[in-house]
This record gives sequence, structure tokens and C-alpha cells, in this order.
Amino acid sequence: MDSSLEFRSTTGQYPDLFTAEALEALEALAPLNADRRQVMAARIARRRDRIENHRRIAFLSPGSLIPRTSVYVQDARDGNFEGSEIPRDLRRQWIQGTGPATKPRASVKSGLRNVAYALLSGADGWMFDGEDALGQVETMALDNQRNLKLAIAKDPLFLEVAEEVAGEMNAWAEGFFGRPIIANWREQLGFTTKLFRCRGLHLDDRHVREVGGTGFSASIADLVLYVATNHERLLSEGSSIALYLPKIQTAEEAALWNDLLAALEGHLGLAAGTIKAYVLVEQIEACFQLMEIRAALGQHFVGFNTGRWDYINSVSDALSWDPEFVNPNIDAIVMTYGYMRTYEDRVRRAVNTPDRNGRFALWQGGMETNIPVGTPEGVAAGMRRAVAGAEREQREGAGGKWVAHWKMVHIVRPVWEKAGEENQLGRAFPRLTYTDQDAAGLTLLEPAPRTVRGARDLLSVALQYGNAFGQGFQAAALKPADFFGDEGILYLMEDMATGEIRLSILWEWLRKGARLTEDDAQTGVKRGAPFTLALFQRLLEEEYAKLQRADNRDVHDDSKGTTLPLARAIVQAYVTDTVKAPWTVDLLNINLDNHDLAVARERIARYLEAFRRDGTRITENLDF
Repeated sequence: MDSSLEFRSTTGQYPDLFTAEALEALEALAPLNADRRQVMAARIARRRDRIENHRRIAFLSPGSLIPRTSVYVQDARDGNFEGSEIPRDLRRQWIQGTGPATKPRASVKSGLRNVAYALLSGADGWMFDGEDALGQVETMALDNQRNLKLAIAKDPLFLEVAEEVAGEMNAWAEGFFGRPIIANWREQLGFTTKLFRCRGLHLDDRHVREVGGTGFSASIADLVLYVATNHERLLSEGSSIALYLPKIQTAEEAALWNDLLAALEGHLGLAAGTIKAYVLVEQIEACFQLMEIRAALGQHFVGFNTGRWDYINSVSDALSWDPEFVNPNIDAIVMTYGYMRTYEDRVRRAVNTPDRNGRFALWQGGMETNIPVGTPEGVAAGMRRAVAGAEREQREGAGGKWVAHWKMVHIVRPVWEKAGEENQLGRAFPRLTYTDQDAAGLTLLEPAPRTVRGARDLLSVALQYGNAFGQGFQAAALKPADFFGDEGILYLMEDMATGEIRLSILWEWLRKGARLTEDDAQTGVKRGAPFTLALFQRLLEEEYAKLQRADNRDVHDDSKGTTLPLARAIVQAYVTDTVKAPWTVDLLNINLDNHDLAVARERIARYLEAFRRDGTRITENLDF
């Protein structure tokens, strides 16, 4: 039988991943790539309809069927569906760390250090990222999968690395806590549940495509390579095959994921519901369909996660047509702010609604991005904020939260240790309602500053993030350039979501003439003045110049003539275009491994022209 897929020559370097079993599984799921394209086309059509007709997102009709399922919307809301039991190793997930299993252009041994830090961290689970925190330059996506296979199989090279890393982690802990954090490194490796985040349905893979050149789903590639490679070892050890599913916007998209998981289980001979999945609620449309998403994933679904940056971005994007909806400074939009408070409340009510068998689902809280590196005073203040954030989420009902760095695990985990509960399944909250008032709460703005300083922060971090992405650091420790050299202001771990939301808000401020709430002495801008193109251009020039002058620690010198100018071109094009592009990551992806500014400008222009013309997103690897 002829293959329907073709592979870049680079895949030949990974025979341990592209095994006969994996290739057969890819072929088995390949027909669903056409379904994925249809669902993504529908997503773009809904978005265009909202913009052109000034249409707000609404709840589904209770008498309708959830697309791709036989479940009625009202039944989903009532819990009249078959959910999942929570496996033993997912019942206590007080702290989940997140991060990739490799580094840019790293040797196998060097890349494996990432996995060792994760599995020795003391986190209850570690979400090894194939998406927002994983660089995609060269073969990083494949390196990520290979390193996970070596770690899960306890390969001798991984064990050698783990022993070295354990000593380094204990040396740091002795200095920070006054005690070691790893008693027996071999036993510690078995403590942390392994989870994997696939890339979203909106992304194409960089190494696999359909014969003829059509892009192939990165979701399918990630799902197959991780599960086909590791399912036997995980199950033999009594571990779950556990995934995180990102960027889901509707129950129909969740149902497509359910079809993918079921097809792979059938192909591999696994019992239905063997693969377990958390859903990241990072899209406002999903918050209108939470119970429907639970029902669509059925026996695969175990819980929701409440992120911050991606969700804010989705709200901004959904209301890009509304001149009255203008976000404040990004640092004002915390989880207790207006529409974010409503979002979190709906998630906790959804997971605590029982299915027909009385089963509840998990709620994993959001990301703690602080890193305990800086002056003693700065670190102490940052850690107080981190612990206070964890205490708030625990009080609100979360079973645990995320951290972006292994050093944060033993700082935040004691919040849940003190509470002592394995999780908060079934905690009593009111059932979800679906009124106009509920819908309005999901876009609720509250008074907060909107300032030139806020715009500088948005620009500086967006430029830095685009530059880091081009270098392969899709997760990077960043802070605004005005704080470079100030060790009292901590770096925060940022991933792709930070680029998305910062450019989204800048586009919003510019296109809607956002009114600033404070005077600014440096620019002479007065309170009440609009955010203009001239002001944006001035701030872009000034913030870019700061990055060009920065030292190598904050902005790698070898990026200043390569990927940093490309990042600036993307920021300029995205923010000033009259049509709002749906994803910043599209513009970054089509320029991966490209350092030619002229080529980048041509690709950016081609993308924006195609999207303006008919909603086409150029997502395939242009260098395949």
C-alpha cells in the first residue's frame, strides 16, 4: 500500500521514533487530517462572521447535538454522559511542572538534562511540552520525543545524566533551603507522573506532510509519536498515558480529539478510554461549552486547566470588532480581574458537576511564572506572591497548579501539603447557568490603568519573545528592558502565549484608539490621549534600541543581526495591519530557521495578503 504521507530527510535520523509501528499508526490516523482541516476552516469562518457582523459568542442551543457526537447539549450540561474515572497517578497532582524535554541544538546528553530536572523536581506531574514552550527550530520537536523515550525507558544514558543533575539540584537546595530535596535519586525518578502536551489543531507539522505538499496535523504527529513510542512501557509500570490538549475552542474540536484518541487506541489494541486527557481552557469560546467539551471527550477526559495569557488573548481576539472593548495594562489582568474571575468560576463549577455515574473531574490551576533568582529581597517578594497565588487557587477549589521552573516546586507545593487533601473532587459549587448575564460576565471589563509604561512592557517582551522563538527558546526567562540589570525585578518564564497576547493588546489599543489613563513625562503624552500609530512607532524604535544595546545575558549578541530584526518585522506587521491575524505563531513559524530579513518580509506580506483575501492561513513548512 502506498503511503499517503511524506517525510523530511531529517526524520531518517530518528529510526527509534519512526518505527514501523509509528508509521502504521500515522497512516491509520491520516484520514482524520481532512476532518481537522474542515474543523479549522469552520473556526476561521466563525471568527470572520463575528468580526463582519459584530457578533458575540453565545451558548449553544440546549436541544442541539454536539457535532461529531450523539450527545445533546442539554444532556451534557446535566451530566448525562459517560465520563472517566480518575486514574491513581492523577488523583494527586498538587504541582505540575511544565517545560520541554530538550534544548536548542543540544546533544542528546545535554537535552536529557531537561528531563532529569523535571523528574527529580518533586513535582507530582510534569507536562513535557510539545507546543508553546518547545522550540521548533531544526529538529527540536523530534529531539523532544526521543528524549522522552530514553527517559521513560530508563536508558543508561538518561540514568547517568539524572545522577549528575540530582547532585546539582541538591547543591542548589542546600543553599536556598538549607537542606537537600532529593534523598534517593533513583526512587525520585518514579515519583512524578509524566504528561505530554501535543500541539494544537491549528498547527501543521514541520517534518511530516501529505503527499503532494498539503500540511499534516501537528496534533496527529505529536499524539502518534508519543503514544506509539511509549504506551507499552508506561502501562507496564502502572502509569497513565496522559495528555494535555491545547487551544480547543469548541466541543466539536474536542470531539475530533476524541475521535483521534479512539482511533489510536483501536489501532494499538488499547481499551477504549486508556488515553487520558486534560483540556487547557485557553479560549473564551471553550468557556461557553465546558460541559459539552467534557461530554465530547467522554471516557478520555480527566480535567481542565486554567491558563492566563492565552485566555486573555482569546478574549481580545473575539472582541477585536468591538470599539468599546479595550483591555488595560497586561499586568492588571490577573485571575481575579473581571472576565478572568468569571472564567475561573465557570471552570470550577464545570469540573464539580457529576456525570451520570457521579464522577467529577480535576481542576489544575494556572501557571506560576516566577523564578527564584535575583536579589534576596526580590526573590523573597516574588516567592511571597507565588505562595499567595497558590493559596488563593487552593481556596477557590483547584486540586493543584502549574510552575514553569523546577526550583519553584518545593516553594509552592507546601500550600497543598498543608491542606492535605488529595484533590478537591466534588467540592460543592452551584451548577452552571447559561443566561445573558453569564455571557456578559465572560467579557466583563473593570477599571484599570492603560499607560505608556504598559505599552513599553508589551512591546519589549513581545520583541524579546519573538527573538527567543527564532533562536529556538520557545520558553524563555524575560522581563521588560527597563529592568535589565535590576536584580530586584525577577525574570518570568514566558512561552508562546506571551507573544500572542502582547501583540493582540497592542493591535487592540492601536486600532481602537485606546485612551491612556495617565500622563507620561518621557513622551509628553497626556491622560486621555489616544494610543496612536505615531506613538506606537516611537515606542517600537525606542524599545528595539534598548534590546540592541543590551548585554549578552538579556539579548544574545548573535541574535541582534539575525532573529531580532525578524521579530521586529513581525511586531510591526502584526500590530499595524488593518486585519487582525489570528495567530502570531503563524508568522513566527513560517520564518523558523530563516535569518534573512528580506525573505521574512516577503513571507509576512504573503501570509497577511492571503489571510485578508479569503482567510487562508499559511501554516505549512515553507522550507520542507
